Amino acid sequence: MKFHYNPETDSLYISRVDQPSVDSQEVARGIVLDFDAEGHLVGLDIDRASQVVDLSKLEASSLPIASLSLVGQPAA
Repeated sequence: MKFHYNPETDSLYISRVDQPSVDSQEVARGIVLDFDAEGHLVGLDIDRASQVVDLSKLEASSLPIASLSLVGQPAA
């Protein structure tokens, strides 16, 4: 699973798997689910993310994480 925040558009994309999206469905204002050709969820897009979720921290509890990568650092 990957989290990608775009500060220019203030959107957070949570990629569940590395599959192309062929269909999207807005389930709430600014919340879009992306699906692959078989109808499986591949990602979640959150518009106005800084207004909807707390982007200042990321917590994980009891996840069987085998690898953790932090890519890039925010500008100071």
